[in-house]
Amino acid sequence: MKAFSELIDRLVLTPARNGKLALLTDYFAQTPDPDRGYALAALTEGLDIPAVKPALLRALALERIDEVLFAYSYDYVGDLAETISLIWPDTGRTEEDGSLSLSAFVETLSATSKLDAPKVFASLLDQLDPSERYAAIKLVTGGLRIGVSARLTRQALANLGGKDIIELEELWHGLEMPYRDLFAWLENKADKPQNNALALFRPVMLANAVQTGDLDGLDPDDYRLEWKWDGIRVQVSSEGGVRKLYSRSGDDISGAFLDLLDAVDFEAVIDGELLVGRPGEYVGTFNELQQRLNRKTVSQKLQKQYPAFVRCYDLLMLDGTDTRSLPLTERRKRLETLIQTLDTERFDLSPQLDFDDWAQVDDMRKQPEHPVIEGVMLKHKDSPYIPGRKKGPWFKWKRDPHTIDAVLMYAQRGHGKRSSYYSDYTFGVWQDSEGRRELVPVGKAYFGFSDAELKLIDKYVRENTVDRFGPVRAVTATTEKGLVFEVAFEGIARSKRHKSGVAMRFPRISRLRWDKPANEADTLETLESMIETAPVD
Repeated sequence: MKAFSELIDRLVLTPARNGKLALLTDYFAQTPDPDRGYALAALTEGLDIPAVKPALLRALALERIDEVLFAYSYDYVGDLAETISLIWPDTGRTEEDGSLSLSAFVETLSATSKLDAPKVFASLLDQLDPSERYAAIKLVTGGLRIGVSARLTRQALANLGGKDIIELEELWHGLEMPYRDLFAWLENKADKPQNNALALFRPVMLANAVQTGDLDGLDPDDYRLEWKWDGIRVQVSSEGGVRKLYSRSGDDISGAFLDLLDAVDFEAVIDGELLVGRPGEYVGTFNELQQRLNRKTVSQKLQKQYPAFVRCYDLLMLDGTDTRSLPLTERRKRLETLIQTLDTERFDLSPQLDFDDWAQVDDMRKQPEHPVIEGVMLKHKDSPYIPGRKKGPWFKWKRDPHTIDAVLMYAQRGHGKRSSYYSDYTFGVWQDSEGRRELVPVGKAYFGFSDAELKLIDKYVRENTVDRFGPVRAVTATTEKGLVFEVAFEGIARSKRHKSGVAMRFPRISRLRWDKPANEADTLETLESMIETAPVD
């Protein structure tokens, strides 16, 4: 566990992408099997230890630590795993006793029943030092939060073996933990693993955001134009009777959309946008789609309330033939033919839009025809389907973000390198209620500001705290005094789940308005006016 815990500590404290890549590559090179395989599974969210849940951790801690002391400690630290790892009683263990290996830790817990889990897990924590305990708790709860994505981890593997990440990603879903065959291939000790799995993920082609001057000199006649819908990019893969639904990063999300996969009766791989609603009638908001995301299973009630469908963009494979090397125009023709045979309630075709010049495209992306559209996509007619983000073939041009001025209401400590700062913020806007003006919370944000601005906000929170709710601080927020944020967001919809009645899409702090009086912040009425005709979730 020591090497893994040191890796986690260093990743938390290393902000740069290349620095994280170097740390990961070195760890995989220096760590033996099967420890590195279990670490790889944990870093790519492929490790599941169902016997241990957060409620069990708290209960174990309270058996050994005074409840009031634990509450004070948790309140100060702000992170459950870090609190338990620091406050767990010392058992007198020394370095001479040896370090528990990561593989022994994982294999022991994987073979443990829920009934025995408290005793076994407590015994394992007794064998670890504070840093190792922190890594162990993060590992079993599946919440590392160290700024490392599954793709970044796979890039480190590719760097280790001098391989192309695209080749690695096409193998990925046919591999099994602890990945001995994979590491042997990466280190040139064995042949490439034979992947006989069906319905594999194909790495997706990505677009570049349009920047000033990007379209200068390009001929509009060479490009196709489509709407960019506000759902999630997915890949429907069906082969040999095996049907899978993948996110753009290659995560298998089939379990949450089995009703959609039930309608798959073709041998093909389709690239598209996952949306909720009914094709040709109604397209739901991203907030509605979220009701089904990140779930292992979805009830019949949710399936009926939020029916899922795919708006199809591209065709990557048809009847066993890889079509990715064909030009977009040819792939589109084959997709148009295939769509005519598919379930019209689960699949439809993304329409091609007519335009004459870039100025017209600019107008269209600023004023899309539907509130669930977030911009436009430009795709070169002759472009093959090339995984990754290549400059030139595809562009995305999103509409300008909405902005409002809101007042900081609550703050909470962050995680990792931000654990000492109040960096997660809840903000609100004004609403007239029963003859008086009050703030109503409308969103949360934890990015968009610099490190220097973070320190200034943290100082403001500490100096203006008026109440405490566990790790959360309520700050002064009145018409006379308050800190105003300019908040940018991509979209907004009505929501019955929020007190304000609205839900914001991707809110982030775009500017600190130290100059603006709190009573001049925006109102809920202003926010509601931005909803247009967005449906209720």
